[in-house]
Amino acid sequence: MKPIAAIAERLGLSSSEWSPYGHHKAKLELGRLAAAPRGKLVLVSAVTPTPAGEGKTTTSIGLGQALHRRGESAILALREPSVGPCFGVKGGGTGGGQSQLVPSDDINLHFNGDFHAISAAHNLLAAMVDGHLHFKSAPRMDARKVVWKRVMDMNDRSLREIVVGMGDGNGVVRSASFDITAASEVMAILCLSRDLADLRARLGRIIVGYDEDKNPVTPDQLGATGAMMALLKDALLPNLVQSVEGAPALVHGGPFANIAHGCNSVVATSMGLRLADWVVTEAGFAFDLGGEKFFDIKCASAGLAPSAVVLVATIRALKHHGGGDDSAALVRGLANLEKHVESVGCFGHRPVIALNRRLGDLDSDAAVLRSWASEAGLRFADSNPYGAGGEGCSELADAVMASAKDVPLKTLYQPSDSPLAKIEAIAKNMYGAEGVVLSRTAERKLADWTKRGFGHLPICMAKTSASLSDDPTLVGRPRGFTLNVRDVELSAGAGFFVALTGDIVRMPGLPAVPQAKHIDVIDGQITGLR
Repeated sequence: MKPIAAIAERLGLSSSEWSPYGHHKAKLELGRLAAAPRGKLVLVSAVTPTPAGEGKTTTSIGLGQALHRRGESAILALREPSVGPCFGVKGGGTGGGQSQLVPSDDINLHFNGDFHAISAAHNLLAAMVDGHLHFKSAPRMDARKVVWKRVMDMNDRSLREIVVGMGDGNGVVRSASFDITAASEVMAILCLSRDLADLRARLGRIIVGYDEDKNPVTPDQLGATGAMMALLKDALLPNLVQSVEGAPALVHGGPFANIAHGCNSVVATSMGLRLADWVVTEAGFAFDLGGEKFFDIKCASAGLAPSAVVLVATIRALKHHGGGDDSAALVRGLANLEKHVESVGCFGHRPVIALNRRLGDLDSDAAVLRSWASEAGLRFADSNPYGAGGEGCSELADAVMASAKDVPLKTLYQPSDSPLAKIEAIAKNMYGAEGVVLSRTAERKLADWTKRGFGHLPICMAKTSASLSDDPTLVGRPRGFTLNVRDVELSAGAGFFVALTGDIVRMPGLPAVPQAKHIDVIDGQITGLR
């Protein structure tokens, strides 16, 4: 691992443009954002994953290292891991093997304090809301109409529904709940803000609840915005680290794509485009979730446009979607990949197909996938980022560089479209749904918010990552289904509606045997945090 000063120097950063957080981490100042962008943006997405994930982050890091190896000016722009999943099912989120970010333990746990700052700012606002209710301050809020939850960066299903204010003198008794920090609107706001002024404006227009006359109440009205800014000032600065091969990486922001918008911060991506010729980024889960939100929310909001798109596939995932473990299942499972290719095409791109090789994969199965890609007119790369690092992604780097071109940003819908039309555009084009059914609650909320002037906002779909549909048991390429939207939330500060589908929840729970049971500190070193 190189000193972080060497990584900063390689990027052409002066000592005044960054601050060290120890020997191997740093925060970057935002002044460089005033320069013109020079780089090409590469989005890495994937097929619908199995619960273990298909190595999208590992492939992204491997691609960045491959570009770096051949002397290209390249930088990674990736999301921060959440502590909750680290101790839950998936473990760490820094890649793996010869394609991972370092120092991995530091990045996975407490990374430069960003998640803690977001949680603190969010919960400060929650405390000020309850204090406002307790003292009956103006504007007089309706305790039944408080919509601001609390958050914590841990999977804890027992906090999904709670009661607060119980006991004498402890405030107004009311129902409340927790989300995981990755689903916090403050997380989304930080990730979509361009600078401190934008951060302040977005925080100030959060809707925390409604007064007795049914008017929205905001942090600006509660006098909370300034204190939230104080907690988030340093968290807005992107973090600089490196890969195991010394490729520079900006790791900043961590919204989940199944319950939030799933992309790293705008400031980190924008900074990368000013520091390097190639910026490799990713969006969470498969293209139907993170990829769509990358285009329709992040790029549309920030004026970004990728030059290339990569779809990561594994033999394991494709066989899973084909309902077996033989070559015939692989062929059937290609329908899932085919749908994601079509979805990428909705945004004007032809993706590069990256096979993420796993130990035990058969060459004959890889040949089937390569032949399918060739017949579809798609570039294909057989990659081994885990076992061979950048060298294992050489073919992928060739394919990405050959396919990169300037493509004007295209979105699925226009701001003037109705919220229902936007939901239908996503459901039909990304998922293959025949139609959408809104609950009466969702219909009523969207109608009310449209009357209040929020109808122009984009849609952030909260949906299972296990299926193209809202039913996690429907693998492959489901057809003939209807997408059910049971509720809708308004994130006025972040600037989107959150449509809740199926049984999706915004506070995950731990599995029966969580990864936490395997994590320890032995001889001063953390073990089991994979």
